[in-house]
Amino acid sequence: MSIPSRLSSYLDQRGARYEICVHEPSSNSAQTARSARVSPHQLAKPVIVEDDAGLVMVVLPADRNVRLGELSRALDHKHLRLAEKSRVEALFADCEHGAVPALGMAWGIETVVDDELEASEVVYMEGGDHERLLRMSHDQFHALMLAERHGHFSGHPIH
Repeated sequence: MSIPSRLSSYLDQRGARYEICVHEPSSNSAQTARSARVSPHQLAKPVIVEDDAGLVMVVLPADRNVRLGELSRALDHKHLRLAEKSRVEALFADCEHGAVPALGMAWGIETVVDDELEASEVVYMEGGDHERLLRMSHDQFHALMLAERHGHFSGHPIH
């Protein structure tokens, strides 16, 4: 499977430069980082949340979790929750389940970026399947996310 045409068109329209990195099949972001030999802190993980106003894609490092309370306050939303799995699968029908690229804008979804990712020299993200990552420089990632809302709403996972 190549990257979804919606994603490649979005990137091409913006003149984005990126590499496609192939890795062994993986089933979650921690496994993807290990398989691709990249730092989980450089892997952009999308988390889709929703409320009555609609969907929001939160983009954060794969080694972090969303703090829904902080996100709700930052976005001035009161009842954010993880989006229904069926709704996410229907919206991202051109991607394998769990391999959604961290560029919700390409699918018309409001996207917010955790500031932790802005500290990375290189950012990786799922390419629409469980065997490909997109690799882009900090400058490329920053340019793509420049118009999106930013903030600090992630924390370390509790073990």
